[in-house]
Amino acid sequence: MLGEDSGLEVEALGGRPGIRSARYGAEGTEANERLIGELRGIDDRAARYVCELVLIAPDGRELRGTGVLEGRIATEPAGSEGFGYDPVFVPEGEERTVAELGNEWKLRNSHRARAARALLRQA
Repeated sequence: MLGEDSGLEVEALGGRPGIRSARYGAEGTEANERLIGELRGIDDRAARYVCELVLIAPDGRELRGTGVLEGRIATEPAGSEGFGYDPVFVPEGEERTVAELGNEWKLRNSHRARAARALLRQA
């Protein structure tokens, strides 16, 4: 059995929305608008995507994989690929949002991809 949970943690918001990321807004766009609004006038826009994967093996072993993608929140949404917070999340070392970088980039670099690699290393 495999379980997954992910969230976006924003430093200036004390780690919010965190585990409530999916319910932070009624729809992805509304959540992004709320996030940008709450950060208006704040210079420290540091954020991170966090994913935790837990696998219960047939023999009962519990394996965990954690993935983190550090970055910051943009001042305006940009890009058309991905979903959720991708149009406002700029990964560390990049100038474009995840939605601009595209799905191929995301498949290799996302917090979920990193969590999956961490989980596989334990198998």
